[in-house]
Amino acid sequence: MADRFGEGDSALARYATLFDSVEINSTFHRPHQPKTFERWTASVPADFRFALKLPKTTTHGARLVECADAVAAFAEQIAPLGDKIGPLLVQLPPSLAFDASVAGAFFAGMRRRFGDRPIVCEPRHASWFASDAEQLLVDHRVARVAADPAPASGAERPGGWSGLRYIRLHGSPRIYRSSYDDATLDRIAEEAMAERVDRWIVFDNTASNAAMINALDLRDRVLRVS
Repeated sequence: MADRFGEGDSALARYATLFDSVEINSTFHRPHQPKTFERWTASVPADFRFALKLPKTTTHGARLVECADAVAAFAEQIAPLGDKIGPLLVQLPPSLAFDASVAGAFFAGMRRRFGDRPIVCEPRHASWFASDAEQLLVDHRVARVAADPAPASGAERPGGWSGLRYIRLHGSPRIYRSSYDDATLDRIAEEAMAERVDRWIVFDNTASNAAMINALDLRDRVLRVS
């Protein structure tokens, strides 16, 4: 598999010879030094984009309540990426039910801080898949993640703002481990090509190293029909 990639000074630089985006999960767990983001942005082409997961202190600790200072700190932290900042991923804990006042205040603050940058939300409580939550996400231009496996009914489909589709494939039936078969990859490729909208497809089945294999196979399928 390594021979598929071009040359580069780092794993990220080699990755960027085939792919034009990556999802950063480590920002969820800990803050990074500016030099880290500076090194990343210097390693990739100008059109490369980084999706960045908001810190768990905001989503799981504060549970979206009174997060203005935390969001501002995160914005300052990732600023060295400049125009290479892609979607901002707000992954919520399964126990966090939809509360219109809390969610509305949080996403309004996100919009004030990040302007037109794309925002995506991955809720995992069933209450987020009702019509009132859907409308709130649309109003704040927040795309809802389509996830596999789906943690609740409706989570398998994208929702919210329709200007972006963000698909997170965690592995099924064994989460984080199972590889996706040819039929599933064919369907994902067909869906990606059928709808002309900005679409991110992220393989998170990394525990068994299936993610990169699936991503390369999907890339090949898309290129064949594009």
